[in-house]
Amino acid sequence: MSNPFYNDKTLEKVQNIDAMSMGNTMTVKGAITKSTILFITLVATALAVWWKFAGDPGAINGLTTWLWGSAIGGFAVVIIAMFKKEWSPILAPVYAVVEGVFVSVISMVYNYAFPGIIMQAVSITFLILGIMLFSYRMGWLKATPMFKKVIIYATVAVGGFYLIMVLGGLFGFTGLSSFYAGSSPLSIGISAVIAGIAAFNLILDFDMIEKGAKHNLPEYMEWFSAMSLLITIVWLYLEILRLISKIRD
Repeated sequence: MSNPFYNDKTLEKVQNIDAMSMGNTMTVKGAITKSTILFITLVATALAVWWKFAGDPGAINGLTTWLWGSAIGGFAVVIIAMFKKEWSPILAPVYAVVEGVFVSVISMVYNYAFPGIIMQAVSITFLILGIMLFSYRMGWLKATPMFKKVIIYATVAVGGFYLIMVLGGLFGFTGLSSFYAGSSPLSIGISAVIAGIAAFNLILDFDMIEKGAKHNLPEYMEWFSAMSLLITIVWLYLEILRLISKIRD
């Protein structure tokens, strides 16, 4: 989730650390370029993994290691980047590769159960991304202080929800995760709300990119902000994937 990763406090800390820096500074164009590079890297990795395993239905059962390994690896990279933002030019591409593996494996699992679901999820994700970007550029959706507060609190709440499900699974309490994995109207509604929260996080990402450029943050923040945007897009895609699967179930 993006904004606990990249928010106003992040901007202030970087400003304080690099206030006297005479190096190149962040630009919106640079952040867009880095975002494009990361996205292409993720897609290329995902396609490579897909071509390697998708042709063998029996291979699905053997991808658990890849799934957990990429999930833990991606999380570790994000944590390191939060404390070592200046390493972002290296960490961001690494994250894109690791997350490409994760997205590919989990997409294969969903596609095996619901053929054709991948293109539906990808199309909807890009549609939402386009709508959010257009709405932001037109000024219809603005990252006002109240907007930020609501979305960040909602994002933290979702993170807590995920954590409870993970910890419950580790200790044998699977009731909540089983309910959320089901296709009841309430479960579908919760998935729709979470997907909406992920979508509105895009507005905060766009706003932080513009603020970073406006405040002349160091150039490595282009990679950091691009990584933040990619985190949100992946999160949105996974929630759309989950939502469609529940509706189709």
